[in-house]
Amino acid sequence: MNAPSASPRLILGPGLAGILMTPEEFDEIEEYDEEYRYELVHGVLVVNPIPLIAETDPNEELGYLLRQYRDQHPQGSTLNLTVPQQYVHTRTGRRLADRLIWAGLGRVPNRRRDRPTVVVEFVSARRRDRQRDYIDKRREYREVGIPEYWIIDRFQRTLTVIRNRQDGEDELTFGAQDSYTTPLLPGFELSLAALFAAADHGAQAD
Repeated sequence: MNAPSASPRLILGPGLAGILMTPEEFDEIEEYDEEYRYELVHGVLVVNPIPLIAETDPNEELGYLLRQYRDQHPQGSTLNLTVPQQYVHTRTGRRLADRLIWAGLGRVPNRRRDRPTVVVEFVSARRRDRQRDYIDKRREYREVGIPEYWIIDRFQRTLTVIRNRQDGEDELTFGAQDSYTTPLLPGFELSLAALFAAADHGAQAD
């Protein structure tokens, strides 16, 4: 009697967009088409093209500024880890965030167990992407208790900061010539002009 054949290994790609799966099934997949990004939203696989350079270049700049703070500022050890393109575990799926920041743990975080301190999204041009970043992800990150959510919008030249509390949230908006400071990263000063200059530079390459 022949043994039952193993289930075929699932490889994520654009052809699977819209299929249903559980968060556990999504977490087990190890192979994927690197030309696309994948999220699990309410049990549905969502497939998007990789970001433009106008989005990734300011993200790289933000990473540089954060590491500069970590290495040079007297309170820089508050920053435990910052990495781009990582998943946030929401209640019903997996959201791929542009950047995650862990701070104040006093150790290297475990990305599967330790909730990020700050989640950062760089807004894309499509209307549905703006809906996703400003409304959908805002709600989902609040539900799982992300302390701060940064929405960096190169089109509006703004930074919107959502500070989540147990009893609600605060929304702060900053313009292109402003700098942002947060008690979560004491002594860190984010220059928005530097980020938007990187976005303009990257747009020339797209």
